[in-house]
Amino acid sequence: MKARLEQEEIRMHQANKQSDNVVDMVNSPPHYNQTGIECIDAISAATDTNFKYYLQGNIMKYLWRFDYKDKPLEDLQKAKWYLDRLIEEVMASDKS
Repeated sequence: MKARLEQEEIRMHQANKQSDNVVDMVNSPPHYNQTGIECIDAISAATDTNFKYYLQGNIMKYLWRFDYKDKPLEDLQKAKWYLDRLIEEVMASDKS
């Protein structure tokens, strides 16, 4: 729970650093928060202890396809984002 709150604070800080005209497609893509609930948080709640496998799958997906996209760096940054989130999840589960 504490790790999720810290992650949310990081997201909010990153969002505040951005200007109103710049969209961060890695950390805060607007299409993942249409109703005020972050998609990643809803998936975490729905998958519970299996959430880490969802994160692992997304890391693999972004690494697999990055070289075939118009913006390969963006996919690598997304893979890193999911890896960082997975590390947080594992660290939080180790503390419990």
